Amino acid sequence: MRKLIFTIIALGAAFATAKAQDVVVPAGYSLVDSLVYKPAATQDSTLFGKDIFSVLPKKSKGDKADVNVHQSQAIRTAMLKTVANNSSRTMTGYRVRIFFDNKQNSRGASEAAAGRFKGMYPGMAVYRTYSNPFFKVTVGDFRTRSEALRLLNAIKYEFPSSFVVREKINYPAADRKHSVVADTVLVLRPAEQKK
Repeated sequence: MRKLIFTIIALGAAFATAKAQDVVVPAGYSLVDSLVYKPAATQDSTLFGKDIFSVLPKKSKGDKADVNVHQSQAIRTAMLKTVANNSSRTMTGYRVRIFFDNKQNSRGASEAAAGRFKGMYPGMAVYRTYSNPFFKVTVGDFRTRSEALRLLNAIKYEFPSSFVVREKINYPAADRKHSVVADTVLVLRPAEQKK
């Protein structure tokens, strides 16, 4: 069953950008719309490829005022170089550890905890790790401790032993209230057989 699901997902991804009339559907299969959730952007996409100086208000662009910044070209070049060199860096932030154990059944228990959390919060990142001898499940990517505490308070009844940890995180989504984006894709599924 797991292999079939992965095959369907892989085939669905191949058809995701195609139009229904452009796809040749093999016998015994059909194309159906499926809802998928993708992580939201970590940066405001309207600012990609722009520096701060190009988005400042100008009367010539229809804004109410002009904002001028006087600085040397060396500073502007250094800023752009720093942004380009650090685009893939992680940052230190906070996560909530929902599972931490080293019992014999910890591998399965950590998988169950991760799965349960994903079901409750489908858009939030879940990290399952093993550091001898402990299995750990940590969730979320938060810039501030208060954001992590907000999640901790929301899940403390489902995960009573959870706590906040400070560690390297991936850049969180730019829009904290909408951490995932829903989209519809075409997925190839086995056709239901008539009895």
